[in-house]
Amino acid sequence: MEKSKVYFCKEITPENIVKMYDVLKKPLTGKVAVKLHSGERGNQNYIRPEMVKKIVEHVNGTVVECNTAYDGARDTTEKHKQLMEEHGWTKYFNVDIMDAEGEDKVLEIPNGKVIKKNYVGKNIDNYDSMLVLSHFKGHPMGGYGGALKQLSIGVASGKGKRYIHCVGKENASYDEMFKVDQLKFLEAMADAASSVVKKFEGNIVYINVMCNMSVDCDCCNVAEDPCMKDIGILASLDPVAIDEACIDLVKNSNDPGKEHLLERINSRHGIHTIEAASDLGIGNRDYELIEV
Repeated sequence: MEKSKVYFCKEITPENIVKMYDVLKKPLTGKVAVKLHSGERGNQNYIRPEMVKKIVEHVNGTVVECNTAYDGARDTTEKHKQLMEEHGWTKYFNVDIMDAEGEDKVLEIPNGKVIKKNYVGKNIDNYDSMLVLSHFKGHPMGGYGGALKQLSIGVASGKGKRYIHCVGKENASYDEMFKVDQLKFLEAMADAASSVVKKFEGNIVYINVMCNMSVDCDCCNVAEDPCMKDIGILASLDPVAIDEACIDLVKNSNDPGKEHLLERINSRHGIHTIEAASDLGIGNRDYELIEV
């Protein structure tokens, strides 16, 4: 298989996010969903609307999110809409909480390793293409959060998030989300990610921003402060390659804080999500890093 191309620039600015999108030479057409993390209330590390305003405008996109499966400020549509306003998303953008109302859409995953279907917000059908705009950082359960997590847990509805976390158990309790086989959970994430990739049939691009890299996710209302200096922006048409490249950039960094982040990734077997997604054929771990 030919190496996937992953483009990289060191300076993180709104203008460079646009530049990295343009270098892919893959203009998104039709109605564009921009999937990003809106940030839990109290979280200090999420990427702010001002940083992504230029790219959202550049693709004429709608910011899309889905409700959470855990207790917090985003687990109901009413609370989530309020938080989107508090965090400034609605000030700049059209915002669509895709599972706000109605029955979820079910994406079938016939070749899934663990789950054979994925519940996503029904409004996903309103979009022709997707920009997956991810903040790369650690994660308490997944080890790390990047493009694959954004595709899976990020796009899943509130019900779908719980379904992935509980590795396909219907109507699981809240507590069961945190007591599952770790490797199966990571494989379920890869399964869910594959269904979204298939849904958009190539009309999807990925940008990972390596800043504010805490061991904790933007879903934590009290996250650890970043443990590493910012690294840069990556862009690719391959969600597996872009996440692999981010982890390699952390490994190859001379920042002493990398050991803390790598401990989080490795202790949760985070690389297994990449392995499983590669097995499912949605990307290639063999990549070429091209500095822009």
